[in-house]
Amino acid sequence: MRMLTTIAAAAAMTAFGLSAAQADRTSAPEGASVYFIAPANGDTVSNPVSVKFGLSGMGVAPAGVENENTGHHHLLVNVPESEIDFDNPLPAYQEASEAVIHFGGGQTETTVELPIGTHELRLLVADHNHVPHDPPVMSETITVIVK
Repeated sequence: MRMLTTIAAAAAMTAFGLSAAQADRTSAPEGASVYFIAPANGDTVSNPVSVKFGLSGMGVAPAGVENENTGHHHLLVNVPESEIDFDNPLPAYQEASEAVIHFGGGQTETTVELPIGTHELRLLVADHNHVPHDPPVMSETITVIVK
């Protein structure tokens, strides 16, 4: 998994014309937060799972659009915080059990198909280059059960 993450991060950086030394983090506005409007922590849901994102203290802008105090959402499915590289663009990968799903168009909601079982979800806002802000604007982890 770590090799996939490293390869994907390198590909994302190349796509945006960045090198590791250029992946500077954008400052997050003080008090900015991201959260789930739906589902709620502990909810039992069925496919497709409707997910709605909330953002406070900053605005949403598509990937590639550099505006002060803005970013775009990423939905992390079963990705532990210890696996997130906050200093580089978030990788785009999706496997049966793990995913980093980008919403570079500025979307604030989606539907996803998740395998039956228990899943941990978190939201992470990143800047125009897919690099998480400093400090990270990341939601609390919620758990959902897909029946």
